[in-house]
Amino acid sequence: MERQAGSVSRRSRHNVVGSNHGNRREENSSNDKKTRSRTLVFGAGVPALLFLYVLGIRGLVHLSLRQLVTPGARLSDFNASNARTYLEQITAIDSRTVGSPANEILTVSYILDRIRDIQKTRNKVHKITVDVQRPTGSFSIDFLGGFTSYYDNITNIAVKLEPARGAQHAVLANCHFDSVANTPGASDDAVSCAVLLEILGSLSSTSVSLKHAIIFLFNGAEENILQGSHGFITQHPWAKLVRAFINLEAAGVGGKELVFQTGPENPWLVQAYAMAAVHPFASVVAQEVFQSGIIPSDTDFRIYRDFGNIPGIDLAFIENGYIYHTKYDTADRIHTDSIQRAGDNIMGVLKYLASSQLLADSSEYRHGNLIFFDMSGFFVLSYPARIGTIVNYIIGTVTLFYLSKNTIKYKREGMNYARDLMVGLFITVTSWISALVTVLIMAVLVTLSGHTLSWYTHFYVAVSLYATAVLAKLLLMHSLAKKFYFANTSGQYLGDLFFDVSLLSWGIPMVLLTNKGLCSAYFFAMWVIIPLITKMFLRQESVHQGSSYKYMAIYLLGLFFPYIHTMYHVWAVFEMFTPILGRSGTEIPPDVVMAILMVVCTVILLSYFIKFIYLVKSTKKLMLCLAFVSGVTFVLVCSGLFFPYSGDMNSPKPKRVFLQHTTRTFHNLNGEVVKADSGIWINGFDYTGLSHVTPHVPELNDTVKAQCEDYPFCGFPWFFPVHFLLRKNWYLPAPPPPVSENMEFKLASREEMPWGATRLNFEIKGPSHMTVYVRPHDPFVLSSWSLGDGIPVPSNGGDYFVYYSHGLQAPVWKFWIELKGSDDYSDGMVTIAAASHYFFGSNQHSPHLDTLLQRFPDWSFPSSWVSTYDLYIY
Repeated sequence: MERQAGSVSRRSRHNVVGSNHGNRREENSSNDKKTRSRTLVFGAGVPALLFLYVLGIRGLVHLSLRQLVTPGARLSDFNASNARTYLEQITAIDSRTVGSPANEILTVSYILDRIRDIQKTRNKVHKITVDVQRPTGSFSIDFLGGFTSYYDNITNIAVKLEPARGAQHAVLANCHFDSVANTPGASDDAVSCAVLLEILGSLSSTSVSLKHAIIFLFNGAEENILQGSHGFITQHPWAKLVRAFINLEAAGVGGKELVFQTGPENPWLVQAYAMAAVHPFASVVAQEVFQSGIIPSDTDFRIYRDFGNIPGIDLAFIENGYIYHTKYDTADRIHTDSIQRAGDNIMGVLKYLASSQLLADSSEYRHGNLIFFDMSGFFVLSYPARIGTIVNYIIGTVTLFYLSKNTIKYKREGMNYARDLMVGLFITVTSWISALVTVLIMAVLVTLSGHTLSWYTHFYVAVSLYATAVLAKLLLMHSLAKKFYFANTSGQYLGDLFFDVSLLSWGIPMVLLTNKGLCSAYFFAMWVIIPLITKMFLRQESVHQGSSYKYMAIYLLGLFFPYIHTMYHVWAVFEMFTPILGRSGTEIPPDVVMAILMVVCTVILLSYFIKFIYLVKSTKKLMLCLAFVSGVTFVLVCSGLFFPYSGDMNSPKPKRVFLQHTTRTFHNLNGEVVKADSGIWINGFDYTGLSHVTPHVPELNDTVKAQCEDYPFCGFPWFFPVHFLLRKNWYLPAPPPPVSENMEFKLASREEMPWGATRLNFEIKGPSHMTVYVRPHDPFVLSSWSLGDGIPVPSNGGDYFVYYSHGLQAPVWKFWIELKGSDDYSDGMVTIAAASHYFFGSNQHSPHLDTLLQRFPDWSFPSSWVSTYDLYIY
């Protein structure tokens, strides 16, 4: 009875037409119908208008993203046509794997020739110095579960552009010209080197001298997990001049280059980008997402930051990641305007830094973080994080004051607003959880049906499958709440109430993220203060006229900025993560991840639209329509109608498969061979494994599935320590591959050290890429070694992984390990396996491997090479 009385009171208070009629239901019956018809004037037009609103914003974002060069922006002297010529000539060299003649001779010669041409045309106010570095070194890194890297005689080309009188400080611009095996590497990263070559030529031809030097590093070994940058920053004499750096990378092919990482601290660098970038594209949200580790990637930024203690800016092309690290990463897929915008931005920032006093002395501006984001590509808005913290708390205080004022206001009118607000928040959170559970069940069923990744080529399938289900579930939950809990409540009151619920649902995480010191809290603050200002502006409109289309139009206009800003981030999320889910391994169900992303993005985009559910007569037809679309799509997906991959040359979305023709040899403690075999070891890089390939190559079925044996890294020649991501692999028996130069591995000597350790000295000679896996026997421990900083770093699973590469030529690789433990050596102290990887030349191929590759369908990208795996016990 108490609830009913409160409800009548609320309805009476918000009776816009019949407020003079008393509170009893019998007396208000006829007027109440008129009231609801005035208050709930919206019908089918509301969903259509909201849909058009979101669609229009998505269209504006699409147009902005396609507008690579900002209209009306100041033009630089950067010539994209020249850079394109460099790009085409570098990629014409084909795959540039570290250690190959293509990388170490042909590409190096080409870049040096272009630099000599630039030297001939430079203005005399500039000085250009060139140094070809061939470093040797080692380091450990916790990327991909943790491993240690060793490199020998790799190639870097360093070019210093400085005033004729010299310079004591420098800004570093880094690109890499090597590529992943079997790929042309146009976007990753030949285009960046082409851009830097053109910037070098443009800046050196001007008559205006720079204040500081610019060091252009053409890095020859980035794809070997950041070895080239480590060799430069830890060993090159110019490294001590570097005060800041710009790193150019790619996670996709073409489009806009995104600033996704800055610092650490040194906010003046972001301000330099904001001041000098002609076509800015930057996001502190992207930075915090990347640094969280959920994206399985890393860049040279990490090396300069961790080993050089230098602040910098990390930029990357992120569009069309489907063809990243594939044979389709070709020069013709990179638009000239994409090159132009990258050149304009990078040259502008380099000129600004090389002319700034801050590069020489940034001590006053070194500390603190910066909140930054671009405004639709026109300019960058940035402000100190400490200011952002104050602003966020002020916004939180204002919001709390607003909600408190509403509580007092409605309490005077006999309503328990605070209770209804908490109930509304509970209903909202419950609807989110319900929607999440619903789509997760759908995702699991799709996965079990064997038709996961159906949206990989057809993204609209994910929208019609999961987003519509989320919408339908949210509508259902709120419609039920409206019908049963708020049955006798004014729609106007409920609309205001659920607007306040949306404020609260954004305000709470805003405060929590601010407390944690995360800069991305600004995003939540934006979704609190702008809607709140809009609501205050519309207060009189709401009170005197009830809900109207005019009110709705002004309301949506007020939300325009947060919606368009959010839509940029929603685009970036799916542009990044959709391709990543096609190469994230066999253990992560991609449909589950996609369903979660759809829930999060849909909830965000709908947050301030929920109030309209309570201002319309009925949502039943819309809810049934959405459920029907989702249900039909679910049936079609489970029937296998949508094939995940595409071999369309205009827009390929290939399945990635690695094939290694392998010879394995296992030795016992006495050095005798106890097991030997050979075959083609195959890894599919997504959750579907080889299920789609098997119809084309029937012998690749479950009968040849590889088992993880009790050897280091399961007894297979892993190139990177990603065994925990790729647990489903196949081993097809085949004759041994013909290898003209076999790897030589031997224990050179054994020493008992004074500190109670046993040192084993090893020597290895082999191809440009080798990996070593170490597993100490219990109770022995690996206490020290000659690699990295001397402290062994275990990989996931407890074994130790060492990644080795060398340039064109290198001496025998010598290293030692020390073990401590028992005096009983009867079962040996350690098991060591060494693998060789032949990525180029005649040893890369075998007749059986080539024949198998020809049978793979055109929608796949099979990357292949020859490997060996030799295991020893000592």
